[in-house]
Amino acid sequence: MRGYRTIKYSLFCCCYVFWVASSVLVAAGVYAKIAKEKDVIDTLTVDPALVLILIGSVMFFINVFGCLGALRNAKCLLRTFLGILLVILLLQIGVTVLGYIFSEKVIQRTEQLMLRALVGYREDLDLENAIDFIQKKFQCCGVQAFTDWSLNAYFNCSETNPSLEACAVPFSCCTGLQSQTVMNTMCGYGVQRAEGSSAQEEVYTAGCLEQILWWSKHHLLLVGGLAGALLLVELCLVCLAAAQISRIRVEQRRVEQRRVEQRRAESRQRRKESPWLPAVRPFPEPDANTSS
Repeated sequence: MRGYRTIKYSLFCCCYVFWVASSVLVAAGVYAKIAKEKDVIDTLTVDPALVLILIGSVMFFINVFGCLGALRNAKCLLRTFLGILLVILLLQIGVTVLGYIFSEKVIQRTEQLMLRALVGYREDLDLENAIDFIQKKFQCCGVQAFTDWSLNAYFNCSETNPSLEACAVPFSCCTGLQSQTVMNTMCGYGVQRAEGSSAQEEVYTAGCLEQILWWSKHHLLLVGGLAGALLLVELCLVCLAAAQISRIRVEQRRVEQRRVEQRRAESRQRRKESPWLPAVRPFPEPDANTSS
């Protein structure tokens, strides 16, 4: 019984933690969505707020099954929770294998998504902040090179572009931001007109795709550790859910066996108390006075 309770409440606590985390993700995504301008056109591939809402909602409903199933000992909910986890686990393994096999296509697809995000830089504040964070974190600019910013309507380097940011790059591309006490948001103006050597003194010229791939290759232990930790957590939840289902079956069998034994005992007791059973019960001897 102690092991049964340990499994039950361990599963409930794990699901409850992820349930709270998913609620925070949904709240953050909804807040970011409400704070946006109403005329912004959102798409799932380039909108961080929608991604947060989607991931948080999926996690929320999955962990609701786990919490209620563990707390109420509901095999149906636990089986649903276990099935969803197994599907997610298999999808993750399949995506990882396919991504490794078709790594070139994955890189091409990632490049296309990054270019789309580049085009919508000024149209979405959340996307803008995300791109600025990536460029400052990985010390990069653009996708393949800093000249990729010419694809954006505001930074397009053409004589017909009336924007004040024409031929510029975002301030997050500028070098030496950490040493500045006052941030110069105009540091990247006119950089696309400069040559490679002079531009390199002002901004990061390497593309973000190359820098991210380089960082991933040189931090394989960290990336592998995070992926392994996520996989381990999912496996623990799968094992706990399966163990909980097994324990519930055992307890139900015990309860059913006790009921059968109780029914048999009651049947035997009624048989003993009945004057007609068993059939071979001897009749009482007649009284001598009565027979005479």
